[in-house]
Amino acid sequence: MNDFSNVARGGLSARELETVLRQVGAERYHNLHPFHHLMTAGLLTKAQMQAWALNRYCYQAVIPRKDAAILARAEDPAFRAEWRKRIEDHDGEDGWSGGIARWLKLATGLGLPAEAVKSERLALPATRFAVGAYLTFCANRTLLEAVASSLTELFSPVIIGERVPAMLARYDYVTKDILSYFDKRPEQASRDSDFALAYVLKHADTPERQQAAIDALVFKCDVLWAMLDALMHAYVEPGHIPPGAFRPETV
Repeated sequence: MNDFSNVARGGLSARELETVLRQVGAERYHNLHPFHHLMTAGLLTKAQMQAWALNRYCYQAVIPRKDAAILARAEDPAFRAEWRKRIEDHDGEDGWSGGIARWLKLATGLGLPAEAVKSERLALPATRFAVGAYLTFCANRTLLEAVASSLTELFSPVIIGERVPAMLARYDYVTKDILSYFDKRPEQASRDSDFALAYVLKHADTPERQQAAIDALVFKCDVLWAMLDALMHAYVEPGHIPPGAFRPETV
């Protein structure tokens, strides 16, 4: 397992940098997490699936906010024109017809009350901390690092390709309509990651910037991994649900 913390003094070619970035995903993306494996094996209870959907909503809801923070710092109009598509994808034209609304549809389709999900008050503390850290990172680090952190989208078609067929096949209460969030995501993620990767390869033009870009992607993978760690600890093993967090019997 690489720690990805030692770019050669002379730096990397664009092709070498891309190889390293893709290797980060191959070793650290959360499709490798045990919670994901339980999901795709059909071994999660409905309550555990609900906990996943409720907590993941916090992440989905922050995406347009972190993208707005990136937009606010970008001086290139062409960059802004491309990047704002991400906000439109998640918010929709009216604020509630995009990806966030479709994720809420997934959560309510699993039996959760919409207001409980939208309030985020039942999310795990670790989820809120991880999501907040991601927003802070994108608002305060360099534009290159913020863009590089989004490169987990390079790997999202893989996890969607594993998750969606397994959920439809192994959970009789899951329907294709409930999972409509995922219909557009592979195409959107491919478009967005192509643009972000090209940006990173162009602007990570020193060893220091290359290392910063790699570290940003590692950080983002850690955010997603930490969210599943928290779910595993609270709802699978050992089952320690923090005070105030989602308990199936109370919703």
